[in-house]
Amino acid sequence: MAIYPWGLRLGRLCAGSPGVPGTRAVLARAWQEARLQGARPLSSAGADRTVPLPVGGLSYIQGLTRQRLINKTVGQCLEAIARRVPDREALVVPQENIRLTFAQLKEEVDKAASGLLSIGLRKGDRLGMWGPNSYAWVLMQLATAQAGIILVSVNPAYQAMELEYALKKVGCKAVTFPKQFKTQQYYNILKQICPELEKAQPGALKSQRLPDLTTVISVDDPLPGALLLDEVVAAGSTEQHLARLRYTQQFLSCHDPINIQFTSGTTGSPKGATLSHYNIVNNSNMIGDRLRLHLKTSEDLRIILPSPLYHCLGSVGGTMRHHPVRHPHNVRGHSEPARLLQLRHLVHVWRCDCWVPRTPRADPSHHRQAKHEGAGGAGAEEGRAASTQTKLAAIQVAYGTTENSPVTFMNFAEDTVEQKAESVGRIMPHTEAQIVDMKTGTLAELNTSGELCIRGYCVMLGYWGEPQKTEEAIGQDKWYHTGDIAVMDNQGFCKIVGRSKDMIIRGGENIYPAELEDFFHTHPQVQEVQVVGVKDDRMGEEICACIRLKKGEKTTAEEIKAFCKGKISHFKIPRYVVFVTNYPLTVSGKIQKFKLRQQMEQHLNL
Repeated sequence: MAIYPWGLRLGRLCAGSPGVPGTRAVLARAWQEARLQGARPLSSAGADRTVPLPVGGLSYIQGLTRQRLINKTVGQCLEAIARRVPDREALVVPQENIRLTFAQLKEEVDKAASGLLSIGLRKGDRLGMWGPNSYAWVLMQLATAQAGIILVSVNPAYQAMELEYALKKVGCKAVTFPKQFKTQQYYNILKQICPELEKAQPGALKSQRLPDLTTVISVDDPLPGALLLDEVVAAGSTEQHLARLRYTQQFLSCHDPINIQFTSGTTGSPKGATLSHYNIVNNSNMIGDRLRLHLKTSEDLRIILPSPLYHCLGSVGGTMRHHPVRHPHNVRGHSEPARLLQLRHLVHVWRCDCWVPRTPRADPSHHRQAKHEGAGGAGAEEGRAASTQTKLAAIQVAYGTTENSPVTFMNFAEDTVEQKAESVGRIMPHTEAQIVDMKTGTLAELNTSGELCIRGYCVMLGYWGEPQKTEEAIGQDKWYHTGDIAVMDNQGFCKIVGRSKDMIIRGGENIYPAELEDFFHTHPQVQEVQVVGVKDDRMGEEICACIRLKKGEKTTAEEIKAFCKGKISHFKIPRYVVFVTNYPLTVSGKIQKFKLRQQMEQHLNL
């Protein structure tokens, strides 16, 4: 059984797309030699692999292309699996007492997709899914894809201000959520920005602040102004509506957008990375290949999915991974991330392969952050500890970004513990990677750091509604600039050694200092604020707000934290609040955040 700890670097991007002068000439000269020396066989337990190697002593590598890419939509993949293994168990949600075979799942997905069309949604419309992991989340993910509707993954911790931004940014026509999860009152939060909801006719909402939003769907309880998900699914079970679904599917393409996931921006405003069926079907299939799922029996094809579905990790690496035709498997879902050692028990009980939630990012100054969850991962020691503590047979490490669908590097099972602990693995098929010197724009030599760039089928369609930012991220030569600083060795292993921007990653969550600084400026006593990430052994980084108060004002750290509650997500509330009188400045008067971070770590004895 395998535990697969990883996570997704929702990385900031470098503005502009530096060229790579001389790259093609260098590669052309080296190619004939590379064809002979640029790959080596890798054998294990009767399975042979050819591992591509860097070309010409430079930090450029291309994954194998022998396997054909899949030109199918998610719906076509699900239909093929349901026909092939209709009675195989597909999905188990223990906390909801749900257990479905592939045939049953396909039937429910068709009814839900048909129901969404019956209430007025159409191909290309955006539906926001806002809530914790649940059967409804999986159902909406598959049903929207089946109907050509674009699913918008909304962080379940979002408060009113953040929710409004996300729904308005991509023009959501519908939003689906439960009434409540723990202390998160979803319906009440939506009413803060959409007070018209309580008196609205279900499916006919007219909101001043959210003009595109017409339809609100409640997952569980009947709510004023909202449709009930069960009613939507029931409406879709009629032959008339199912016929409309079949008609709609004739016009769907694997290159259509299927999912919008919010990722970070260079100025701190989240951007909607837009992925197609082609992006995620192929990426999930290649993840399965790297895990060698096609070599396992049907009894072995089980995974536990405690990872959040609103992250690319859960939605692509988890639920989508069982749709590509080669390796359908059973997903066992959980509504909350499980602790590492609890998973050991779950693996034993259910005999599963296992996905582990993202672990904290380590301090980039120690060159350790790229383990277990790619650029958002734990360090080498944490990697070794995970293997020892869980006593599982194999750990495989992956790296990716939401903009890359997500996985671009991943270990093979037979890579050594050191190779897994000290790198994010090897290049994935049909994917190119290069490391570029950030000063010269030329290819870096092996074992030399530079910005990691990715090209291939996996690169997103773009940022929704933001062509300029898309062009900044993806050059005319189609290279996507990750913003991560990486090193490649002569065996093709990639190591992430830093990031080019100052985004904070706390426990795997991407946090934008500029967003928090804007928020703190709404506090009546705050004159100025700078937010930095400081190192933390458990979370990788913690948030530190360095606040300069208005003249004559006094407050406490506890009062500042209380001001945050209910207004921003819990993971964005600073652990540390430090009151300062000035900030370190450059000669030109710009704040030096790296020095401020150092000062805070010294002040806090970290």
